[in-house]
Amino acid sequence: MPSTPETPGASLPAGSSPAGAPAPRSLDDALALMKDLRARCDWDRVQTHQSLRPYLIEEAHEVDDAIAGGDDATLRDELGDLFLQVLFHSVVAEERGAFSMQDVAGALVAKMHARHPHLYGDGIKRPWESMKAARATRSTLEEGLPAGLPSLHRAHRLQDRAAGVGFDWDNALGPLAKVREEVEEVARLIDPDTGAVRDGDALEGELGDLLFAVVNLCRKTGVHGALALDRTNAKFVRRYAAMERLANADGKTLTALSLEEQDEYWEAVKREEHSE
Repeated sequence: MPSTPETPGASLPAGSSPAGAPAPRSLDDALALMKDLRARCDWDRVQTHQSLRPYLIEEAHEVDDAIAGGDDATLRDELGDLFLQVLFHSVVAEERGAFSMQDVAGALVAKMHARHPHLYGDGIKRPWESMKAARATRSTLEEGLPAGLPSLHRAHRLQDRAAGVGFDWDNALGPLAKVREEVEEVARLIDPDTGAVRDGDALEGELGDLLFAVVNLCRKTGVHGALALDRTNAKFVRRYAAMERLANADGKTLTALSLEEQDEYWEAVKREEHSE
């Protein structure tokens, strides 16, 4: 029987999958592969938790890039690479007698059950941060947050945790007013006539307060500050490249132009975007 939209893959040979996807494998197959690599591959055999740290971070970033790119095949592959790191660390830990992949999965299931008592417990829905605070034996504000978490993301999570126990603005108007207040604080440390910084250390502190307030405004409006900044970074890179292209088309280079001339090209790029 030939393959049809109603019977996808019906005529495919055994062991193959539709649309070029890899042959079906189980999680047990992946775990067995990792153990085999540890036993027979010289490179895999000598890796440790510490030596694998850079690869784990790199793969997480590549997953993030794949999500931003919107390509499912790339995302599938990058998730596989990230999952390989989970398997790798689990097998290394099992060899040390610390825990196994099964223990990792078991701990995850137990944690999710505990975080969702309305589904798996007494049926009462509670804010996660308040549940965590009730169980904690030490300050929960930073507990469990990775030390290397990017600053914008860390600020968002700290604010989320404080909000979980009620320490939060009622709505976006609070952080919006705070942003305006912090802008004024920054302005007082910059000479209005010369632009000179009056106190560099104090300015750094006030700029930090301003950034924190902006992250809070993002959070209260349902925007993640890190994602918003990623979007603006991409927009700046796109517009800068277009500005270079326009200048080159006129036989000019940006380095040879005055700021005013560069700004003319910048505005031309913006007009092009708005007309599309």
